[in-house]
Amino acid sequence: MKKHNFSAGPCILPQEVLLKASEAVMDFNQSGLSLIEISHRSKDFVEVMETARDLAIELLGLEGKGYKALFLQGGASTQFLMAAYNLLETKAGYLNTGTWSDKSIKEAKLFGEVVEVGSSKDENFKYIPKGYTIPDGLDYLHLTSNNTIFGTQINKFPVTDAPLVCDMSSDIFSRQLDFSQFDLIYAGAQKNMGPAGTTLVVVKEAILGKVSRQIPSMLDYQVHISKDSMFNTPSVFAVYVSMLTLQWLKDMGGIAAIEKINQKKAQLLYSEIDLSPVFDGYANKNDRSIMNATFNITDEKLKDTFDNLLKEAGINGLNGHRSVGGYRASMYNALSLDSVGVLVDVMSEMERKG
Repeated sequence: MKKHNFSAGPCILPQEVLLKASEAVMDFNQSGLSLIEISHRSKDFVEVMETARDLAIELLGLEGKGYKALFLQGGASTQFLMAAYNLLETKAGYLNTGTWSDKSIKEAKLFGEVVEVGSSKDENFKYIPKGYTIPDGLDYLHLTSNNTIFGTQINKFPVTDAPLVCDMSSDIFSRQLDFSQFDLIYAGAQKNMGPAGTTLVVVKEAILGKVSRQIPSMLDYQVHISKDSMFNTPSVFAVYVSMLTLQWLKDMGGIAAIEKINQKKAQLLYSEIDLSPVFDGYANKNDRSIMNATFNITDEKLKDTFDNLLKEAGINGLNGHRSVGGYRASMYNALSLDSVGVLVDVMSEMERKG
């Protein structure tokens, strides 16, 4: 039976990418060697790294604008630390929209003053704060574009003189934005780009080198730029699969093309949630994510029946995060519209049974 993978991450990847990756693990570029046993300094892998970095910049529309793409390790959680280490001299602003914002704030406080410009913690992060004031004199303003756990997404980004830093781990490459409004973007690969093990960082070089502290080499963006993401041994498999996924996205028409599909998937599912007496959406409607739809079942007595229907339909990874409960349908780029249709059919059947 075909599985419909709604997992929040590690998540679904394109089948053609998985096929090419599996072939490379057995024999990479007809070398007689596996991708995961060749030298990362070899010509073949250096070409992979260069192509992956170039594709990231191209897809984001940042060519010739002073940005560098890096593939690093440690996940977005390490970027909570690295961003502050490299940029926070005196004071930084943070918009708190969920668990990952909370964690990034905690790390930044190790390096300087943190101003929480807005927060939706009062309603368990079910909305995106608006109308907040951004103080003058910030070293940067940090945002989380999409909140995987709570199912919210920023639709309008603030205009500010401060450098804009954004954690885009769960919606990078999913929708068109003016990415040049951001000075630093970071994203764990395991949502829309590849397997866990590498993290994309896209940084405007002009904002670096301005803090007075000495930065350890492994945490210094300038060091990684100077070494072309090869300061230490990279996660070769994760970078290779990310390269394949970015190429897949380019071949299908880039971000503009995938955004249209993502909007259709979200519209289909949210329409069902809103019309159903059995299900209730969690996030405020104006702030709903097109990547992660969170919802609850209105009568817990129906939960076992619904869970059995999901299993019979081959639907995987729909359980909500423990801090929210209920269900979470993650609809990343590689998830097909057909899979969302199967979920909606199951929900409709649940309504008939309910």
